[in-house]
Amino acid sequence: MVKAHPRPEAMEENDVVDLLLAQHSMIRDMFDEVEKASAAERPEAFQRLVRLLAVHETAEEEIVHPYARKKLDGGDAVVDDRLAEEHEAKQLLMKMDQAGPEDPQFTENLLLLRAAVEAHARSEERYEFQKLRAYASDAERRAMAAGVKAAEAMAPTHPHPGTESATKNLLIGTPVAMMDRARDVIRQAMGKQG
Repeated sequence: MVKAHPRPEAMEENDVVDLLLAQHSMIRDMFDEVEKASAAERPEAFQRLVRLLAVHETAEEEIVHPYARKKLDGGDAVVDDRLAEEHEAKQLLMKMDQAGPEDPQFTENLLLLRAAVEAHARSEERYEFQKLRAYASDAERRAMAAGVKAAEAMAPTHPHPGTESATKNLLIGTPVAMMDRARDVIRQAMGKQG
């Protein structure tokens, strides 16, 4: 059975750190769903996970990492380490997306992907998010949260009635295509704030 998740843009968190921590929890839950899904449910559950991972990572790359590079002590090293982790996970995610959930190695690769994503999330939480909370003002964290929510509005974790046409077009394709569309939405949203 598919668990209902709050839409990311509907989450109450207005602080980017709180929002991203809540999303990390949601991603862990979605991994559970894919692992437990029946063969018939697995493709849809996996596609929801792919969408959220693609848009979530893009939001971090476009909003959080640039701030961290400029404002945090040792920000370049912190971000470079996170990008290296993300790169490995993205490569595996794209391989899995191309092979599909019917691939004989899907379960093994899913476990590898989960381990990589969870290790990456723990590193972000420890090395980047703690510093963001300490150094970024409340207003800066709220502005970053608004940008993350705008991007993730395009990637609902559950199909919503009435969003089939425009939203569906944004949600199809490879993880790379989803990341590109998310990047466009983030840049548009952040431009309106600045």
